[in-house]
Amino acid sequence: MITPPEDTSPDPPRATQALFLERQSYRRRRLVDVARLLPLLGALLLLVPLLWPGESTGANGGLETPMSTAITYIFAVWAVLIFGAVLFGIAARRWGGDTRRADTDT
Repeated sequence: MITPPEDTSPDPPRATQALFLERQSYRRRRLVDVARLLPLLGALLLLVPLLWPGESTGANGGLETPMSTAITYIFAVWAVLIFGAVLFGIAARRWGGDTRRADTDT
């Protein structure tokens, strides 16, 4: 009968510990992750009008999206992206702590 080799290492096996992240740093990292995805989301939203039906040639049943609707959509997406960037800036300053205030006090 063959016996398995025994562990002869001098250190006892360690139990794996759960990684604890501080709440503030965790929120800050998730905020940075979302802020990095904001331009990608914006680019995808700005490409949506390209998927709308174009000129009616009879094949699509006469469905046509007016240019004014596309321009309004693009302006709305642009405004939402600016508003989102402002909100992320405010949240980052609040959760990350404003370092400029600490520098000007000294």
